[in-house]
Amino acid sequence: MVTFKLLLAISSIKNWPTLQLDINNAFLNGDLQEEVYMTLPPGFTPPNTEDNSTLVCKLHKSIYGLKQSSRQWYKKLSDALLTEGFSQSQADYTLFTKGSHNTFIALLVYVDDIIITGPNINLLHQLQASLHAQFQLKALGPLKYFLGFEIARSPEGVFLSQRKYTLQLLEDTGYTGSKPTKTPMDPRSKLDDQQGTLLADPSSYRQLIGRLLYLTLSRPDITFAVNTLSQYMSSPRTPHLQAINHLLRYLKGSPGQGLLYKSSSPLHLRGFSDSDWAACPTTRRSITGFCIFLGDCLVSWKTKKQNTVSKSSAEAEYRALASTGSEITWIQYLLNDFQIPQPTPAFIYCDNQSAIHIANNPTFHERTKHIDLDCHFIREKIKASTIRLIPVNTTLQLADAFTKPLPSTTLLSHVRKMAVDDIYSPS
Repeated sequence: MVTFKLLLAISSIKNWPTLQLDINNAFLNGDLQEEVYMTLPPGFTPPNTEDNSTLVCKLHKSIYGLKQSSRQWYKKLSDALLTEGFSQSQADYTLFTKGSHNTFIALLVYVDDIIITGPNINLLHQLQASLHAQFQLKALGPLKYFLGFEIARSPEGVFLSQRKYTLQLLEDTGYTGSKPTKTPMDPRSKLDDQQGTLLADPSSYRQLIGRLLYLTLSRPDITFAVNTLSQYMSSPRTPHLQAINHLLRYLKGSPGQGLLYKSSSPLHLRGFSDSDWAACPTTRRSITGFCIFLGDCLVSWKTKKQNTVSKSSAEAEYRALASTGSEITWIQYLLNDFQIPQPTPAFIYCDNQSAIHIANNPTFHERTKHIDLDCHFIREKIKASTIRLIPVNTTLQLADAFTKPLPSTTLLSHVRKMAVDDIYSPS
């Protein structure tokens, strides 16, 4: 989904038209019968008959339900795109690009849903006609609804939300008439796996977590809360259920909230990296949080518990920097596929001076000799001038929203700086 958001941000900044196509799955319509064929099992000796071509195999399941069907479909589609002159991205195999400058076309495929964008609308229509000649294609026009995401365009930019999905979730859970809360998670709450009674039927809790996880793809403000609550799916208790009810009431207050990709945004890459040292009360592991922007457009964010226990807050921050650097490096590869050069280093804002010194000083051995070698990846990127670390005040650290529950005023301030908006709210 990062590639999808990056494509939306770029099309908004460059004012490219974006079209949506829907292709009927060829393996459902029998178009791949010549590719999905049966062979006799190894070791089977056919009877001595004059014409072995009359022999058949009895199937115990539908040929169109075989595991290789989806792979065969993707192979046929990708081969058709490569024949059209597209190049497949090595950073994301679902992204195909072709041409340069005014003839550039970017194509993003998700099973049978396709998005195409580029500066020349005539070339997009030509590609649409070419694909229509090979597949059963339905042109859906300008991109408006994709995989549950609602996309609205205006002179200000592109707005991405999951309003319909959120309203359906609130209706299914009976929270459409509830009183809204100001935060997705109570900052005073301390959840663990011991307090409270076990839920008699944990299936409803698990289903809610699954639906909320998909909602985090356009709602960075609830990412930390959903990440925390998902850690108790194996044996949820009453405090966890109360916390998820609190989260649903927060969604009631802003069901149409989403991301605004401004058309006036620059194309420089920057990120915010933070950690909460020893935040997990059970394992004492730290929480990594980061968010990455293309100009003013938020394209990637993450909340994750670190794999090992950090001995200090500086080490926890350093590990968070390594994770942020890895994500930025991957996005830089995607930007190269979109033919958007990055002549200046990407900025990573960090509020821990010790972590910045560790990353900038490769001879600072005493406090880093026990840290895994892969974490020093950030040093190589700094030395290569592809990433630059910038100190930032803790009060301006946007990634703080991905490491801990924040008070309503602080959360609202951070969310606004992330260009998170609600075009459906009354002005």
